[in-house]
Amino acid sequence: MNRIVQNLHFYISIPIVIAVALVYGFQPNLLFDIQPNSIDEHNVYKAIMGIYLAFASFWSLALIQKNYWKAATISNILFMLGLALGRLISFAVDGIPSSLLLFGCFGELALAFYGYYLLKNQVK
Repeated sequence: MNRIVQNLHFYISIPIVIAVALVYGFQPNLLFDIQPNSIDEHNVYKAIMGIYLAFASFWSLALIQKNYWKAATISNILFMLGLALGRLISFAVDGIPSSLLLFGCFGELALAFYGYYLLKNQVK
């Protein structure tokens, strides 16, 4: 399998997840109508930033060391599916969000299914 095709989900996920992590951690009101008002709220967003950066680091490691590819791909699938399923629950419970978040959900589902496709069709 072509290396670019095999890692496309990482090439897309890594920069987006890093950018979103930094926004959540330092400027959560930049793209969204979010106004943290307490140290505890800021702490929660920094924790989310840390999780996002940890996953992006693991996916980056998989680009360098091929023996991490399968585990990193599974984690990418679960990460994206977790985000998308949470959004779908929110759509049902809270209503339809902004177009940016709708697009995000579509992208998360696409990346999850692409990762699953790659996993099932990887060269043994």
